[in-house]
Amino acid sequence: MKMVWIDEKFSKKHYAAHIEKPFYRPTEKYITSGPVIAMVLEGIKAVSLVRKMTGVTEPHKAAPGTIRGDFSHMSYEFADGKGISVKNIIHASDEDGAKKEIDLWFKKDELHSYTTVFEHHTQG
Repeated sequence: MKMVWIDEKFSKKHYAAHIEKPFYRPTEKYITSGPVIAMVLEGIKAVSLVRKMTGVTEPHKAAPGTIRGDFSHMSYEFADGKGISVKNIIHASDEDGAKKEIDLWFKKDELHSYTTVFEHHTQG
């Protein structure tokens, strides 16, 4: 885990697939407006579990008990009407993007391997 400031160049790398979409500029303004906490979690089904805890992308539709459902409320309609980014407060990589995003956000020496408690107790 680390706290970093994102500039426009890095934002374009992170959101490369979305640069031409109408929501990109407000999203870039949002991600570059303050520090970001970046972290890598690993474990059995880590990506799907983190995405479940995060909630759906549009906070207004996110279930209570999820990060977006409890700590954000904005709808796409409201954000579009104001010309701003949806403040969904968290990003969670999907299965296809996780490796690419880890490589983008972290240097090799910032990642550490270790035996988890679960692995310790399930080894034969």
